[in-house]
Amino acid sequence: MGPTLPLITSAELEAHNTKKSAYVTLHHRKVYDVTSFLNEHPGGAELILDYAGKDVTHIMGDIISHEHSESAYEILDDYLIGILATPEEEGRLMTPGLDKDAYVLTGIVSEEGLSITTDFDQDYKSHSFLDLRKPLLMQVFWNNFPKEFYLQQVHRPRHYGNGSAPLFGNILEPLSKTPWYVIPIVWLPCVSYGTYLASRGLSIWAVVPLWCVGLFIWTFVEYMMHRMLFHMDDRLPDHRIAITLHFLLHGVHHYLPMDKLRLVMPPALFLILATPFYRLAHFLFPYHIAMAIFCGGIFGYICYDCTHYFLHHATLPPYLKELKSYHLEHHYKNYELGFGVTSKFWDVVFGTELVDTSARSKAA
Repeated sequence: MGPTLPLITSAELEAHNTKKSAYVTLHHRKVYDVTSFLNEHPGGAELILDYAGKDVTHIMGDIISHEHSESAYEILDDYLIGILATPEEEGRLMTPGLDKDAYVLTGIVSEEGLSITTDFDQDYKSHSFLDLRKPLLMQVFWNNFPKEFYLQQVHRPRHYGNGSAPLFGNILEPLSKTPWYVIPIVWLPCVSYGTYLASRGLSIWAVVPLWCVGLFIWTFVEYMMHRMLFHMDDRLPDHRIAITLHFLLHGVHHYLPMDKLRLVMPPALFLILATPFYRLAHFLFPYHIAMAIFCGGIFGYICYDCTHYFLHHATLPPYLKELKSYHLEHHYKNYELGFGVTSKFWDVVFGTELVDTSARSKAA
């Protein structure tokens, strides 16, 4: 028995409608990538492109327009890449709960498949997205993917195996990789020194509660940045520069979620993102109060980044196992929900919680 063909969504099918990448369906179910056949088609490429991203059952069977021989159908078999998902199958992708069906539209057929290395050749042939053997960022920029197709593909996780896929492919490559332990090594001394500075103008009884306020504020910032900045998918301009920046900031993490060196934020990037919050804290509060609150927030960030790494790559105690399952649902089930990483609190408050409906249905 050969490998199971991947399911392809209607949005993905419709996005492949150009000379660069042309898909068609036959009998409203089988999906064919006919890109390489365009110039070989006896009637010319334009006849196929008129139906790219659509079903060709009717036109191929229309003897008045253009009768096709049996061999034409046999030729199509060489270009078969997948099966068009039914509305029910597409809907299962957006149904919370980590069950076997959850992984079908991500190209993964079981939870155990989360770490199986992607077949680079087959993935590129099937989806015409990115070649994992070549620098990714420039591929995103130069291919100028339509926004809808890009979002559908970048949220379909791939697994590179050992090491990291090339992102820049030049001297900038090391800047995109950060081992998790760099985060506490770099930022804990900064937090300690900042807390010391705050204590020079405040008593310990003032520093501790202000520090905790900063920690709480961080949980909100974490949620809002993840939801409104990292996942600004609906508001993302359909432009190659915007899409490339999206990929660099967070898209690459959803595309390759098990990459150990791209699970925490590089210190240089965090410094850029944190500077406005530092200035805001000192604008709103006196120096020592601002330092205490800001240091509590930075400690929250350290906890966040380390937690994020361990959710992907560690054996965890019971509470964190639940949090790990919750975060993997965000990656492998529904990236439009479940934005909390260290806590579900703000997901509950703002109605974006991922709820395991499959478990409820089994209980019922």
